[in-house]
Amino acid sequence: MRLDLADLKLVVCIADAGSITRGARHASLATGSASERLKSIEDDIGVKLFIRHPRGVSLTEAGEVLVRHAREILSRQERLKAELGAYAKGAKGKIRLYANTSAMAEFLPARLAKWLSAHPGVTIELEERSSADIITSISSGVAEAGLVSDAVDARGLLLEPLADDRLALIVPFSHPFKCRDKISLSEALAEPFIGLHPGNALQDHISEHAKDLGRPLTYRIRMSSFEGVGEMVSSGIGVGVLPLSLAERFSKKFPYHILPLTDSWARRRICICYKTPDSLSPAMARLVDFLRVQD
Repeated sequence: MRLDLADLKLVVCIADAGSITRGARHASLATGSASERLKSIEDDIGVKLFIRHPRGVSLTEAGEVLVRHAREILSRQERLKAELGAYAKGAKGKIRLYANTSAMAEFLPARLAKWLSAHPGVTIELEERSSADIITSISSGVAEAGLVSDAVDARGLLLEPLADDRLALIVPFSHPFKCRDKISLSEALAEPFIGLHPGNALQDHISEHAKDLGRPLTYRIRMSSFEGVGEMVSSGIGVGVLPLSLAERFSKKFPYHILPLTDSWARRRICICYKTPDSLSPAMARLVDFLRVQD
């Protein structure tokens, strides 16, 4: 028995219409083609499915069995098409997104919350990585896309700026630097620093630049959050480096002086990075489109 979905649809259409002619029309077939196909189906099964009458047809017992199962199969097929269509449209699925520290802390939370609310069928595996690690993962095909700093070498990939991500030194109001309005990292290397825990992508990035300047940072304490860094600095324990937007936000709670860093690597932008538009899954493409238009 070699019944395909078109055969099942034809049988159901004829049964519902009570007529081969009307059933053929509903199945988008010519009457002659439908009649010939129905005969082929009955010959293949070995039983009659319909009793022919002068004004139409009615189901045999075998026909009732076939139609019952055909309805279930066709219904499942429609559900399958709808579910797969949701994946194809990006309305369902799982995506992996890598992001650097600044994007994780300030740029992404509110935006991802809004996007996920509008896409209840999608889940996101969000992972913090350094911009360099993200570039490597995208280049090797481990990740589709990620949020990185534009200071990173992304040759061979697309970088689209999404937001400013300038870094700033924060110092206590009692600090001698309080009369300054900007500073370079080299001028602050002798200061005791409040840092983030080892392994934090942004803190490791800052530490590497300090080493390049010939003097590793001296940490008095390393905190688990940007807010903790701000609280320690406001208490006069040391100085720290934060994304400018976060420094401005936390300064309302923890008073300190903010000095934008003048180093070129500290004047950054958050960018979405990926290989090509065609390399993105439907769900990731929809997320990237959403992030592009956010303020």
